[in-house]
Amino acid sequence: MEMKRVNAGDLVAIGFDESTRILRAEFRNGSLIEYAGVSGEVWRRLSTSGSMWSYFRDNVEENYSERRVR
Repeated sequence: MEMKRVNAGDLVAIGFDESTRILRAEFRNGSLIEYAGVSGEVWRRLSTSGSMWSYFRDNVEENYSERRVR
């Protein structure tokens, strides 16, 4: 999965696999978390948001099941 480097709150990189609907988020503390079942529309809005950290917290973090990768 290709990761896009970002500077948004605690996020340092985000990536999305449309075929599996997995969103991957890397955080400043080094953790890497995958969120399952994310729609392409949520990814599009997140990746183009002017307030990416707020959008992530409000629309991804609490709304999708997560799996810690590291």
